[in-house]
Amino acid sequence: MDTAADVLAGYRPPSKLVQDKVVDHLDRHCRAFIALSPFATLATAAPDGRPDVSPRGGDPGFARVLDERTLALPDRQGNNRVDSLRNTVGNPHAALLFFVPGFEETLKVFGTTMLVGPDDLGVDLTEFGRPPRSVLVLTVEQAYFQCGKAVMRSGLWDAGRQVERSTFPSLGEVLRDHCGLSTPLPGQEEMRAELAQEL
Repeated sequence: MDTAADVLAGYRPPSKLVQDKVVDHLDRHCRAFIALSPFATLATAAPDGRPDVSPRGGDPGFARVLDERTLALPDRQGNNRVDSLRNTVGNPHAALLFFVPGFEETLKVFGTTMLVGPDDLGVDLTEFGRPPRSVLVLTVEQAYFQCGKAVMRSGLWDAGRQVERSTFPSLGEVLRDHCGLSTPLPGQEEMRAELAQEL
């Protein structure tokens, strides 16, 4: 069996362009992309290294660029597990991956974080008529655009490749089974309507 080193040795070195594309701030292209983005994933890790990744979303520009090295990520109504936020308290390193519907490229932003109250920045971060519960402030250390190969392969934005929701059990059925419940939970449409009321 090959060692991990053997496997890694099978990859060709990254090109100079791939290595040089990393910037240490949010330039005009990064800022414009974030302003268009309604969705990102937030990657964090606990102090013991256990990782977590969480979806974040809102109106385009829901993540607010305060300046070229500072990004504010409001925390909206969710399930109150706050795994990501707890992680950043013990381990401030985090990464964001921004998506724009219809774009194949994504934007990666890495940095260190600080968790603050919703009024601590002096910036109005109200969305859907509600202020955030808290704000994760990320000090940018690295940012770069990721090529679109993964999105192209997946056909993520191809309407013809969307999966009918009926092909998978409702979230209520999944939660019932995962939690070992004996009573049914609301169906998919009812649960979606309830979630929509809490946006």
